Amino acid sequence: MAQPSVMGRPRDSGRDLAILDATLSLLTEVGYEQLSMEAVAGRSGAAKTTIYRRYRDKAELVAAAVERRAPAKPPQPAGESLREDVHSLAAWLARSISEQDVGLLGAVFAGMRSDARLAQAMRRILRRDETAMTDGLVRQAAERLAPGAAALFAEVAPAVIVHRVVVVGEPCDAAFVAHLVDDILLPLLRRT
Repeated sequence: MAQPSVMGRPRDSGRDLAILDATLSLLTEVGYEQLSMEAVAGRSGAAKTTIYRRYRDKAELVAAAVERRAPAKPPQPAGESLREDVHSLAAWLARSISEQDVGLLGAVFAGMRSDARLAQAMRRILRRDETAMTDGLVRQAAERLAPGAAALFAEVAPAVIVHRVVVVGEPCDAAFVAHLVDDILLPLLRRT
């Protein structure tokens, strides 16, 4: 029985999982520039020809690996209050980003700067994830949100969280999430 597809192609789940896991592991260890199909083949136990049959190039392979690692679906807003809905979404996003390996984030960001194909694939994935993250909020609270609130949330919340995790090196605890929601997000998102 065929498994779901990766980038539109059927996949053999065991072999593909090994390839994608090896890609993420090596990406974290050596970075995007030093990542090679040969190293992925060696780490995964798959033939290099098998990898090239599934993934056109390194950018497509890395995008597929990152996409497979995507966090669970965001919570659906309950609609009790705008603050509760934004808080629930921000807390989920903070957990999702905090669970990512900082080395992996850095390698992907560096790769996006040097490889236009990777940047294009990652932006497609990020736009899809941003839409999934904000659609429920917009549906539930559209009349309480300022114009462009979904785009602002998708731009500001992840940036502040990544800054906290990567630059500051502090956890995204309950106090931080409350600060993010009450002092930064709600003033930006609320319809005045």
